[in-house]
Amino acid sequence: MTTPTFAAVDLGASSGRVMTARIGPGTLDLTEVRRFPNRPVRANGTLHWDVLGLYGNVLDGLRGAASATPGGLVSAGIDSWAVDYGLLDGNGDLLGNPVHYRDARTDGVMERVRAEVGDDLLYQVSGLQFLPFNTVYQLVAAGAGLDRARTLLLVPDLLAYWLTGKVGAERTNASTTGLLDVRDGTWSRPLLDRLGLPGGLLPELRGPGEVIGTPRPDVAAETGLPGDLAVTAVGSHDTASAVAAVPAAGDRFGYISCGTWSLVGVELPAPVLSEESRKANFTNEGGVDGTVRYLRNVMGLWPLQESLRAWGSPDLGALLAEAEHVPARRSLIDPDDPEFLPPGDMPARIAAHCARRGFPEPATRAEIVRCVLDSLALAHRTTLREAVRLSGREVEVVHLVGGGSRNDLLCRLTADACGRPVIAGPVEATALGNVLVQARAHGAVGGLAEMRALVAATQPLRRYEPSGGTAAWAEAAARLA
Repeated sequence: MTTPTFAAVDLGASSGRVMTARIGPGTLDLTEVRRFPNRPVRANGTLHWDVLGLYGNVLDGLRGAASATPGGLVSAGIDSWAVDYGLLDGNGDLLGNPVHYRDARTDGVMERVRAEVGDDLLYQVSGLQFLPFNTVYQLVAAGAGLDRARTLLLVPDLLAYWLTGKVGAERTNASTTGLLDVRDGTWSRPLLDRLGLPGGLLPELRGPGEVIGTPRPDVAAETGLPGDLAVTAVGSHDTASAVAAVPAAGDRFGYISCGTWSLVGVELPAPVLSEESRKANFTNEGGVDGTVRYLRNVMGLWPLQESLRAWGSPDLGALLAEAEHVPARRSLIDPDDPEFLPPGDMPARIAAHCARRGFPEPATRAEIVRCVLDSLALAHRTTLREAVRLSGREVEVVHLVGGGSRNDLLCRLTADACGRPVIAGPVEATALGNVLVQARAHGAVGGLAEMRALVAATQPLRRYEPSGGTAAWAEAAARLA
């Protein structure tokens, strides 16, 4: 019997990839078919996603996946970053490129909405962390720009629409908009009305594992995809897919999905909507199987990525080796300070931030790298401790998945800072979660526990034990507060 093959379209904030996976009993073989950059474009003062370029790369990747799978693909699924969207007119045509969440159009909007609507209503409905780029604030900022729109589709749903012609909104990504009622999983009409937003823009909801449709005839002809291929909804928010692939046994684990962002939290059966949770700015986002990803966004590796870009993309491995010898916790930043959100001269901003906070300014590239990684490990520690306190969920081990799991120094620093073992990997957790949800929907694997056990049994993982020094990390947290 042939082991079925599934395709994952996995779009991150800086790159995208199309991968295939053979999945069966004891088998989870992931193969990269195509990888491509995801570069934002500034036009007329606005930062956009090049969504047509992305779609072209997706089609090329699916064409490669089809040709590399003689037995035929069973299904394909799409995940991406959250919050950003495209608008369709009454004919189903795209009204301009989606705006990038780092664009300045939402500056000050969140504060205005919070003052007008109130934190209590916003948090009790959506359970979301207050972040200036959440979809709800983007829509308020768009204002009259919504007048011609008839349908809003988040990025994975937009690409699925172009593939199949079917309109819908997958729940895990919808939960990041600020417009989904976290208590019952439906669009919040009262909140839409309170904000003066047109509720008719929001399509019907669908869950991970539902079949969206099959390729449009023109798509099948262009790519060679089987006409009966199932395009299947997955945890289309990339973090939802990544958490589904965390190789955990039991529920006493924390996770860090680490890339451009670090999503740090625990998995729960129900949201936490307490006043303490709101004040701590924790988010309740939808996960696979009705779980809640109780977490807080941390800026992640973005300051390092942007520094590398400013330096002309030097050898990261060599810089990390030099950073090992820089004194620990000498210079620290708050990676979540809004000054680090936009692109630009990140090394200069890091040095200036340290000076304002009373820390020595990092003078060399290695010192900047060590500053960023120490600060990120410290943010991991602080956020995980808050998640445990607010949720009551004990954490015995931390799973660090995604691209950050390749960074040996960051993994060791995180284990030391958190005072718990860190299991690093898989690197491609998002793509694995994507294909595993498809595989379960089509009978190739069992439930969430079986999916995670298959990841643990087949993917390379590394374990880091904390080496002590908890008091030094606590002292560093106090210095940064």
